[in-house]
Amino acid sequence: MISSDSVTRMYTPLDEESIRRVPKVLLHDHLDGGVRPETVAELAAEGGYADLPAADPGELAAWFRTAADSGSLERYLETFAHTVGVMQTRSSLARVAAECALDLAGDGVVYAEVRFAPELHVEQGLELTEVIDAVLAGFADGTAQAAALVSAENARRPIRIGVLLTAMRHAARSREIAELAIAYRDRGVVGFDIAGAEAGFPPTRHLDAFEYMRRDNGHFTIHAGEAFGLPSIWEALQWCGADRLGHGVRIVDDITVDDSGTATLGRLAAYVRDVRVPLEMCPSSNVQTGAAASIAEHPIGLLRRLGFRVTVNTDNRLMSDCSMTSEMLSLVEAFGYGWADLRWLTINAMKSAFIPFDERLALINDVIKPAYADMLG
Repeated sequence: MISSDSVTRMYTPLDEESIRRVPKVLLHDHLDGGVRPETVAELAAEGGYADLPAADPGELAAWFRTAADSGSLERYLETFAHTVGVMQTRSSLARVAAECALDLAGDGVVYAEVRFAPELHVEQGLELTEVIDAVLAGFADGTAQAAALVSAENARRPIRIGVLLTAMRHAARSREIAELAIAYRDRGVVGFDIAGAEAGFPPTRHLDAFEYMRRDNGHFTIHAGEAFGLPSIWEALQWCGADRLGHGVRIVDDITVDDSGTATLGRLAAYVRDVRVPLEMCPSSNVQTGAAASIAEHPIGLLRRLGFRVTVNTDNRLMSDCSMTSEMLSLVEAFGYGWADLRWLTINAMKSAFIPFDERLALINDVIKPAYADMLG
């Protein structure tokens, strides 16, 4: 006879609800790519933004998903004109940030690094510092609201959010943004990033910004190896000194797999694995932009098997109509992953976060491992 206590200690089946309950860590999420459709519609109406392709939130959500499913990174990026267009005031930025914190907490995320480009939110006269202050205030409000729900809903856990300031790689404000990342690093900003179309805009164009970050002991990640190949990854690491790679899926171009399944790593791929460069992989987004043909064919499967430090992320929750729960569930379905695999991915992400070591370790040992141990029974 099995005791009731033994039943509760049995392996928990993997499904959408059980995955939502476990703690998750998110390193690659764009603030302007995760706005609620209802909020986009309401902010557009309030602010007089007249260029939305639809006014109804349901139709708007469907449009974003369809427009992003183009197979082109450049076309994918065009969808952001609408979310950025309604995020040009202090109140709109604070609202979007607060809702982001609540949405992530509701999805079981316990630590997230959310990035945004301050230079994109100054069309109505805000200064860069005013943009950053508004977003930080919104995150503080949202995390406080999420914390208040913890006592009421035991399934929830507190969420911590670190901000990454992003510079656009086609513009010329990266050094200025890097300086702000350092100036705000004790007020919630944990790092720096560059984003935008890769082709024609190599990361070395912003070398002075990365050198500034390194001189001041700052952390930074670089979007590389998504729409462009190995040269983008090589420059990001060996010229710019990136701590992590945003996406990095094209590292598979330096891996050869023979008919027997044996993989041979080139020099760059071996380096990335050997020094444990974290790869911020975003499966659904990568399929939309053509970086992978399908989830089942996504390089994350091979890279996980070979022991690369891969992490799973959402990238843009609105455009990809995804969450950390849905991304993890898609990997379970595509690769047969179990709780141990999801735990491995989560710990990889927490190890790679841009917060102090002791704080990372506390989340791993006190929050992540116990929760997954319960699921594994």
